[in-house]
Amino acid sequence: MGALPVLSTPLLLRTTLVELGVLTAHLLLYPTGIAQERPPTASPAAGPPTRLPTEGRAHPPVLLLHGFVDNRSVFVLLRRSLYRHGWRHVEALNYSPLTCDLRRAAELLGRHVEEVCARTGHRRVDLVGHSLGGLIARYYVQRCGGDERVRTLVTLGTPHAGTRVAPLMSAHPIVRQMRPDSAVIAELALPAPRCRTRFVAFWSEEDQVMVPATTARIDHPDLHVENVRVSGVGHLALPVNAAVAARIREALAATEAVPFAQGAISVA
Repeated sequence: MGALPVLSTPLLLRTTLVELGVLTAHLLLYPTGIAQERPPTASPAAGPPTRLPTEGRAHPPVLLLHGFVDNRSVFVLLRRSLYRHGWRHVEALNYSPLTCDLRRAAELLGRHVEEVCARTGHRRVDLVGHSLGGLIARYYVQRCGGDERVRTLVTLGTPHAGTRVAPLMSAHPIVRQMRPDSAVIAELALPAPRCRTRFVAFWSEEDQVMVPATTARIDHPDLHVENVRVSGVGHLALPVNAAVAARIREALAATEAVPFAQGAISVA
């Protein structure tokens, strides 16, 4: 229990090599994302000032939330992709690497969402969370009333049903909260009637951090969910893969009247 799956296929081996490359690149970028992001006066794509109200624009603000012991630098390529395709208000939130309680992190996320709404004039935002970040965002939406503020929540390789990987890391309290038998996972399985947020959960068959891989799916009878199966993309590569980014843009651009086109993603 908790052991990594055996690398038995060429696809899985190739995915693992790509993961190592992504990890190396990310370690180089990591120092650039340590400091908390300050609200910019203009987007990096030279868009309109983001301190001014933006209600009525084509896209609501997008907030990005990183995974365990990571920071906002993981979203460099995804942010660039969003900016290039018309999103003018994209922010990333760092939570402390010393965070020991997912519920507390969800409360802090809620404060940040309120601040963004007040600053931009938007009533609702979209969230994209990688790994633990997706679980924090879901807890905020489902258990802290965040569905009033969050239109769409996209999760990338998030342990919605808990993961059994790396049992030795369970010494960290927040890792224990990501276990299948944790109280947090049990709370997320509780009824959530009239939840207004739309969920899009990306899960990968080659994700070595999600054990089993299907734990990154959302299976809840009360939630409006689209699960997107990804093939050929590992856990670390999910936020940087171009095909995944394209589907994230599609999900964020969709509305209730125009459903997101479901289907699997295969990356050669």
